[in-house]
Formats: sequence, structure tokens, C-alpha cells
Amino acid sequence: MVSARPIAVAADTPVICSAGGTDPDLLAHLRDSGLPVGTDLREFRSEGEFAARVTEAMSDGLLLSMEYPQPTTLCPDERALKSAQLVGYLNNKASITTLVDPRFQAHRSVVTRGQLAEAAPAEKSWVLKAATNDAHGGSLDVYLHRADEQIMLPAFTDVLTEFVVEEYLQILRNWGLQFYVGTDARARLLAVTEQRVDTTGVYTGGRFGAVTAPPVELLAECLAITQRAADVGYRGLCSLDCAQTQDGQQVVLDLNFRITSGSIPLLAMQSVRPDALDRPAESVKLTVAGALTDLLAEIRPALAAGGLLIVAGHDTGRTDNPFRQSTLQLLVLGDDPDDVTARRRSLEEKTGR
Repeated sequence: MVSARPIAVAADTPVICSAGGTDPDLLAHLRDSGLPVGTDLREFRSEGEFAARVTEAMSDGLLLSMEYPQPTTLCPDERALKSAQLVGYLNNKASITTLVDPRFQAHRSVVTRGQLAEAAPAEKSWVLKAATNDAHGGSLDVYLHRADEQIMLPAFTDVLTEFVVEEYLQILRNWGLQFYVGTDARARLLAVTEQRVDTTGVYTGGRFGAVTAPPVELLAECLAITQRAADVGYRGLCSLDCAQTQDGQQVVLDLNFRITSGSIPLLAMQSVRPDALDRPAESVKLTVAGALTDLLAEIRPALAAGGLLIVAGHDTGRTDNPFRQSTLQLLVLGDDPDDVTARRRSLEEKTGR
């Protein structure tokens, strides 16, 4: 397994992970909460160390499940659970056209850099997405533009040659449907989550447990999409972003065939708080320009009060990244949805997110 996200729930599965996610204080908090924290964490601090960990894992005879495409010179397809080409294709923003039934697609077009100015005029609202097989997530490949505002094209337009221009939708409800494809090649629904998205379209957290169910037709299409991916070789977790617009349209917005920020809180609840799966819960990511130990100290009173679970964290100070930043992903649990939301907002306000 190559990912930092699943450390808290990895148990005895080997995980090649960034050293930023293995801070001793963080791991102690995870273990104290009862989570099945990974016992075989193979950390790296640089690209060179990452390549070394991959080579070592293959020497140990392990089959690698990569969350993002890696060069076949580093990990040949025969040593991977799913090929780099497949992972890249499934996560490419342009692939919705071939994987999703047209009835559930927003109006969209794939354009080159030379066609971008005409396809995305300032006087109209639109969403720009990167069309690339080098899937990386992190909301770094989506840009929202509102009519008549100044266009500030994102950095990915300088390095890529192809883009998706999509209609700007007035969204009423936004879901992240969590699926899993096992070794039997069958797609299964794990959970329905609702998504919080900020004004720039960046995912800020999810709602779990007591959520509004999506329309049956939309849920069925998302299951069918996941099965299509399974039929061409995909195995593992995935999250499909979908929505219902204010005028009643049902659309699939994004395909995330990898472990996501919505996957880990769900797996954590299943591991240590199965009683909370049908109760209100919200995930939140806190970010500070400093040490992770300081961020942990800041939220310690909230942890002691209960109803709060750390599910992941990262400190760039433990890597070769010169920019110091620490993040924590937490899950706020409770019985009253308004109280859960209020406590989540309080955490955001204390740290300034």
C-alpha cells in the first residue's frame, strides 16, 4: 500500500507513507483512541527515500496498491494491484465522458490550451478542471469562475495541454458516495456522505451518519460507474462526487478512484465507533503554519471533552519540504447535528483553519 492516509486504520497492512504522518505524538493519540494503527509503517522523507521504500517492498514480494500513478520504471504493472495507466485514466477529469451515463453528466467540453480563452469567457460562469492522467487530488486541479469576475487561471493551465470546461451548477445537495471493490471484482456501497465545499469549490469536510439520501437513480448510476471501473481492473476504495441542483438535475461531478478524505473517517468510525455510523458526525481538517505537536496541544481540551476523534495528521517538518505546515483531520461526533456543527466550527475558529 502506498499512501499516508490509511495509517490510522492500516493494522498489519504494510504502508509506504510520508514521515510527516508518523509523528510519535500523533501515533500515540491514534492508538489511545483504539484505532488499529499501522504496525508496519515504511516512512520516507524525500522522493529518493520513497523510491527506496517501493523497491524494498517489491523485494519483500509485496503487491503494491498505489493511490496515484507512479512510473512503471519504479513499479512495473505486474507488481501493482492496479496499473498506473488504469489509475490515471479513471481519475482523469475527462474520463467522466466515457464512464458516466450522459443523463448524469453536466454540460462539458474538453479543450486545448489554445481553445481555452474562447471556451471560458469572463462574462460566463464555468468550472475548469485539469484533464490529466497524473491524478493527484487535493483540489489542486479544479478552478471555479463566476460571471464577470476577473479570471485568475490556476497553475495547472501553464503545464497541461488539455482541460475540461464544465457548466457552473447551482447545487442544492452535494454527496460523496463511498464505494469499495474487493478481490471478487464486485462494487459495493460503503456509505453515503454529504460534502461541505467552500466558495472556491475546495472540499472542506464531510457529514456522516445522519445525512440526506441521494435520489435512487443517482445512487444506482454511481454503483454502476464503480462496477464499470471494477470490470476494467480497479480494486480498492473510491469516492464519487455527485449532486442535485436547485432545478432538480442529478449529476456526477467527479470520480475519485483512490482513498480520499471521506474514506478514512468512515473506516475509523467502523473500527472504533460503529455505534456512531447512524448518528451525526462531521469531519474537519485543521491547518497551521507550524509544528504538529503545537496543533495537538491546542485541541487537547476538546479531545478530553469527548466526541472528537483524530483520524489523520501530517507535519512537513518531518520531510524535506522547506515550507512548514501541519494538518490534522478530525471527526466530530454527537447526537445533535446542530451541536456537532457548532463544535466543528469552534475548532475551525480556534485554529483559523
